[in-house]
Formats: sequence, structure tokens, C-alpha cells
Amino acid sequence: MKIAITGYGRMGKKIEEVAQTRGHNIACIIDNENDWNEKEDILTGCDIVIDFSLPEVVVSNIIRCHTLNLPVVTGTTGWETKREEIIKQIKENGKTLFFAPNFSIGVNILFELNRKLTELINPHKQYRAKIEETHHIHKKDAPSGTAITLAKDLINRHHKYESWVKKENNIDSQLTVISERKEEVTGDHTITWDSDVDLLTISHHAKNRNGFALGAVIAAEWVKDKKGYFEMRDMLF
Repeated sequence: MKIAITGYGRMGKKIEEVAQTRGHNIACIIDNENDWNEKEDILTGCDIVIDFSLPEVVVSNIIRCHTLNLPVVTGTTGWETKREEIIKQIKENGKTLFFAPNFSIGVNILFELNRKLTELINPHKQYRAKIEETHHIHKKDAPSGTAITLAKDLINRHHKYESWVKKENNIDSQLTVISERKEEVTGDHTITWDSDVDLLTISHHAKNRNGFALGAVIAAEWVKDKKGYFEMRDMLF
């Protein structure tokens, strides 16, 4: 495939490396406004765009790519309030978007475990949940998109929780989601269920960015000729 990358930070560079090892050509890299103007002809000739940009530009990036009839794979988070509107436009206009808050296969297994554990523990009122996530100091959004996905899935499957908050509290209907930004931590996520007699924990620790990049490239290979809005569950399960 001829792949374009929008956002050439740490993940963008890792995407380039992994894609090339799988035989793909990185035909275009867009990392600023000038690139959009100067490289449009090259971008138009690409098969797909992989976006790891910033929350404040990702929606614009998606729209620009869709205007050029290019499918998009994005792992950029922090634009949740606009997602339903974008999904509606995609379905109405026959465009393609594959979004994942986390492309790691292991994290997506964690999502499934979180859903199942929440359903199993739902009848047992003695347990209280908490989600904690830690990332490197360069990450812009907090909580992470992965933590928000974990929180939403948990809330949807548990009778007690109605919303999540960013600080410790004793309100039964609110799920606590704690974020920490520390050194160069790639990504840690933990869900705990605490009671007076025991503690249940499931977690994921990312050793490096390779798993995220590989998952994004595999998603691009899978979605290239499809139309619609897709997530990791569509591809994996």
C-alpha cells in the first residue's frame, strides 16, 4: 500500500518503521499546515492515511482526507465530543474511518476482560471500582482515550455507576479515573474492584510502542477497501 502519515511524532515515526517492515511504502508525511498545501498531489495518490496527530487537529485531518476520498485510520484521542457527528457524516457520505483509542492487541483483550468482569461483578454490591492510567509526560490528553473507553464500558455494564470523574470520591454513582503523567512511561492501565475482604485487579503494561504501531498498520491493511466506521472489535472479535 501507499500510506500517508498525518502527525509525525513518536507514533508517526514508529508507524513508518513498522509499515516498511511489512512491505508498504510511506508515500507522504504531513506534519504541519504547509504540508497540506504542498503535498496534496502526493497525498491524493495514496491508498490510505494513518493519523496520530493531536486532538485539536484530528477532526480537520479526517475531513480533509475524506474530501480527497481517502480512508483514514486514527489513534488520536481527545475528540470524543465530535465523534458521533463525524460517524454520521461517514455513513451518509460513504467514507471510511477506523478509530481505536488503543491499537494494541493486548489492550483490546483488556477491553473484553473489563466488559466481562464488570458483568460478572455487577450483582455483588460490596465491590467498588477504580481505573488508573499512567503515560509519559508528553501525552496531551488526560484521562487517556483507553481509560475513557474502559470507563464507558464499565458504566454501561454496571447498575451503580452513572458517570466517571477525575478524582477520588465517595459518591456511589461516580467511577473514579485517576491519571498520572510520569517520565517516559509508554502506557499503563489498571482496573481494580475493591471490597472489605479482597481486591480484584486486571491491568495492561505496554513495554514499548511497537504493539500500537503494528495494530494500526494491520488495521489499515484490513480496512483499506471497506466503507463505514470501524473499531478494533470489528476486526478482532
